[in-house]
Amino acid sequence: MKKYILKRLVISIITIWLIATCSFFLLRTLPGNPFSTTQLLSVEMQERMMSYYGLDRPLIEQYFTFMKNLLHGDFGYSLKYVGQSVNGIIAEKFPVSAQLGIQAYLLSFPIGVLFGIIAARHRGRAIDYSLVGFSVLGVSVPAFILASLLQYVFAIKLKLLPVALWSSFRHTILPTIALSIGSIAGKTRLMRTLMLEVLTEDYVKTAKAKGLPTWRIIWSHQVRNAIIPMIPSLGMEIVSILMGSFVVEQIFAVPGIGAFFVTSVQSLDYTMTLGLTVFFGVFVVAANFIIDLIYGLVDPRIRIAK
Repeated sequence: MKKYILKRLVISIITIWLIATCSFFLLRTLPGNPFSTTQLLSVEMQERMMSYYGLDRPLIEQYFTFMKNLLHGDFGYSLKYVGQSVNGIIAEKFPVSAQLGIQAYLLSFPIGVLFGIIAARHRGRAIDYSLVGFSVLGVSVPAFILASLLQYVFAIKLKLLPVALWSSFRHTILPTIALSIGSIAGKTRLMRTLMLEVLTEDYVKTAKAKGLPTWRIIWSHQVRNAIIPMIPSLGMEIVSILMGSFVVEQIFAVPGIGAFFVTSVQSLDYTMTLGLTVFFGVFVVAANFIIDLIYGLVDPRIRIAK
């Protein structure tokens, strides 16, 4: 197990380094500079600003400075939001995005698994076709369309919930639903497929032959074994929900980190873009590292084979 953990840790560190390095050099290939989009600054002022932030130095020197600061956990100061550090913005705004993502995940996981079980248990019936149809639509329809539709129906027409903003639990309901529908649909399809595969296994037939109650066969033999292959996808599922919240945050005026990420890319805010990219990269790698460890504990064959 120690060898398995060490190997995953080394792979995670290398992945984070590659994310930071590739992001740094790819961002520098974009045309223009962080100050060229500001109409009020003359060419001379732009050059002074570039010199002040050290952006006129050789690229390799900037890279080593960036990596040195990164090792100390310092993402630097935003080039557009004067006086605001990237670390401060992350500390202030990410908890909002995290709350939205966690609420969406806590809603999507049990519902998606339950829908998948129901669809598999009633294969070929009307409820199965209905849930499969829902899963196809849920995966196909973009989040911004679902968000706009939810706003129109529940906020504008029925006036049951607020249209936007983020000041109470009621304000979180619509963005949480909009963000979780796609995840529910994906889990429904996956769980249905895994349940159908498990139904034909010998241990399920043996359990039925022993006369065990149906509920025990479902939960102790079918669900428990069907849900194990879902574990590797949980890390990316959590991350995709957080990343997907960027669009939902814009539509529902959620004061999360999504707006800063989109704006920083559009305005070539190097420090903000790099800081947020590396931050989310570390988040992705950490999530997958934890999921790999859990998967290795749940299924010992994985750590033995790798």
